[in-house]
Amino acid sequence: MNQMQWTRRAFMYATSSIGAAAVLGRIPGASAADGQALKIWANPGVHKVGAKDWSAMESQGGISIAATAKSARADEAIQKMVVGDGNKLFDAVTDNGGGMEDALASQGAIVPLDTGQVPNWKNILPVYNEGGLAAHTIRYEGQVYATPMISNADSMAYDYKALGFHPDSWGIMFDAQFKGRVALQNDFGPTLTNMAIYLKESGKIEIDNPSDMTPKEVQAVCEFLIDWKKKGQFRTFWDGFQNGVGILASGEVLMSSCWEPIQIIANRKTGDKADIRYGTMKEGHQTWNNMIMLTRGGRERGADELYYKLANVYLSPWFGARTLSGLGFAPQMLGVDEYIKAHPDDFAPDVQEVVLDILTRKNARFAVAGNAWQNVFPTHIRAYQDWWARLQAA
Repeated sequence: MNQMQWTRRAFMYATSSIGAAAVLGRIPGASAADGQALKIWANPGVHKVGAKDWSAMESQGGISIAATAKSARADEAIQKMVVGDGNKLFDAVTDNGGGMEDALASQGAIVPLDTGQVPNWKNILPVYNEGGLAAHTIRYEGQVYATPMISNADSMAYDYKALGFHPDSWGIMFDAQFKGRVALQNDFGPTLTNMAIYLKESGKIEIDNPSDMTPKEVQAVCEFLIDWKKKGQFRTFWDGFQNGVGILASGEVLMSSCWEPIQIIANRKTGDKADIRYGTMKEGHQTWNNMIMLTRGGRERGADELYYKLANVYLSPWFGARTLSGLGFAPQMLGVDEYIKAHPDDFAPDVQEVVLDILTRKNARFAVAGNAWQNVFPTHIRAYQDWWARLQAA
């Protein structure tokens, strides 16, 4: 499938899967902004650091930010920006996962960037350079359209104190001795991708691309999970951040596929009762990143300079160190380890040890050969939805 076919399919899905009325109106809660503020649509929980509000980000960038909290699904966000009033409201927008940049760029909702206007671009991770493993995630038809902010390789959290060993394979989730003590995320995107990676790399099912499976491959993965669900292997399919934290912190489950921030927060809540760790699975992981993009409306309003200043913050070691230490997200620039060591007032020696260990283990996860990139618009998305419904109903 070529790029044009992909973006046409993504856009058609986004604009037909939900009612236009749900997203065409103005989003409640948008901050009032003067003409000098950069109006952004972003996730405040993960796209800002340094303070409870955006003040630290503003100080670092030397700009004012008028932020609107963003929680819409990828399809809703695309519709908002392409056929809704998103370009009238926002100068910059963040994504909801792999593939949104192509869909938005193909429809002219976002504009190409001049990376020379971002001084810290010189420090961007090499994987984003042309020909790099993640180069496609910030480009459309060869042009850069997005600035990466955070990324990760989703894995499995586990209670090391209870297990007594460090799992290195997704296969441990299907060990009968842990029946009823295993959880999976209630989201077909990361769950089916990670399970497809495991089943492919372990030789259990022939799968060409875990990020974009055929209907028969989706069926095979879901039938595998349905079989184990009927055996009672899974305690639950967790929904929402707090639920993901709670089942681990309470000891309800011993292992769970989840986002790394869930593991970090759950471990903080357990005290001495447990030791919640985040593993590296030898088969691989779903990798992903989040971007910030300059909208067509932002360019028309002359917001380029403001955007570039915020992009420069996102590619600064100041931001990278704090997103790593706060929620465990991967920095998108070189030099974060040196920055942390050079700022003991912000990162005490004991904190440095923990944070640098997270970075070392994260880099190990990113290096696993079986990793597959997140894809919010797989070719056969209806098969994913239909079989996921069967899995949930089983």
